[in-house]
Amino acid sequence: MELQLFDTYERKVRTFEPLVPGEVGVYCCGPTVYNYAHIGNLRTYLFEDVLRRVLALNGYQVKLVMNITDVGHLTSDADTGEDKMELSARRTGMNAWEMAEFYGAAFKRDLRSLNISEPDIWCKATDHIQEQIDFILDLQAKGFTYQTSDGIYFDSRKLDHYGYLARLDVAGLMEGARVQSERHFVTDFALWKFSPADEQRQMEWDSPWGRGFPGWHIECSAMAAKYLGDYFDIHCGGEDHISIHHTNEIAQSEASRGTRMANIWMHGYFLQMDNAKMSKSTGDFLRLESIEAQGLPAMAYRYFCLTAHYRTQMSFSWESLESNGIALQRLYQAAWEWGDPSEVDEDFYQRFLNFVNDDLNMPRALALTWDLAKSSLPNSVKKATLLAFDAVFGLDIKNWKPAVIEVPEAVQILAQQRQQARQDKQWQLADELRAAIAEAGFQVEDSRAGPILKPL
Repeated sequence: MELQLFDTYERKVRTFEPLVPGEVGVYCCGPTVYNYAHIGNLRTYLFEDVLRRVLALNGYQVKLVMNITDVGHLTSDADTGEDKMELSARRTGMNAWEMAEFYGAAFKRDLRSLNISEPDIWCKATDHIQEQIDFILDLQAKGFTYQTSDGIYFDSRKLDHYGYLARLDVAGLMEGARVQSERHFVTDFALWKFSPADEQRQMEWDSPWGRGFPGWHIECSAMAAKYLGDYFDIHCGGEDHISIHHTNEIAQSEASRGTRMANIWMHGYFLQMDNAKMSKSTGDFLRLESIEAQGLPAMAYRYFCLTAHYRTQMSFSWESLESNGIALQRLYQAAWEWGDPSEVDEDFYQRFLNFVNDDLNMPRALALTWDLAKSSLPNSVKKATLLAFDAVFGLDIKNWKPAVIEVPEAVQILAQQRQQARQDKQWQLADELRAAIAEAGFQVEDSRAGPILKPL
């Protein structure tokens, strides 16, 4: 099957065709580094990592660019309130620059823990101020901006198809519009904000319009154009980006460059907890560290996310995470016991490729994995095939090893005696030795490689 991907812009699954044969440019909206990433955020980055792996599996050379928002993201989507970076700097006691480095480093640690490959290019908003100013100047020259007392704004009504990505009812918005500022219309948005006259911001720059800082949306249009061109293959983000952030990125790029930025727009859906979206704004969210503090490996969360399609909202519960963690451990253990790999089974591999090329259908691919594990194929073939699957799953199966457990010599002797009793079909003696092993604080599991001892 050719690779099929759901395009939010067209609202349909499309056959993927790269703009340049053999190459794919991907832009992913990265973190706003005013706090730790929560596990809902990380679900989006996991989906994007799977996308990248599937593109590579199909033979494409992928160039993935991810921004770091370290200025300009205000607390309100209506371009009001404080910059999240400045506000959080007061909360933490760090200055905005220190805080951006601190939370940026924490985000990268989370990526490593989840075996998410880093982008080919990281780009910080604060490192690309001139590119953003130049982009705004071009919009100004083409008549798409106006100035108020607090900044330079994009005039959204000058675009015939503004809001198409989100299917916004612009006419309805016009009828009910109540703009409580100098903005001309409710969907207009800030390109450049002026620094308040009575205070000095930690992050501000000179511009043709006065001292200030860029808006949130302009950074992505400017940096994507710099590193991927005016029109590239795929733009990714969370579902919350559809109605405002990505809508406004497209508006800027249509006005300045005459394109919708990306050929395909893809969005990962929310992780729900108690039927509510996980959000940092409430101060009540789970970090990856929270999972590890419960004794669960970070990779259990990666496996958990693979069990649902990226375009479906997913409910989080500790019970579900724990059960998926157990399933992952069983898969690791089985692969370990299968020994060295040989050749890949072409039938299983082709079925796997069809599933992942069907808009990244990871639940079907995982179900196929367990069919593989239960199959009558030689262990060496199962191992080779599973490792081929893991190029997409990213569970690092090849490098997993059982934990080293210190087992007292006396218990090891009991296990050896029990193994001999089983070989001699002395079942009662074998049961008595199992009980003696349990009294010593261990359980014994039988495997093809011999008895495995684990603490109770």
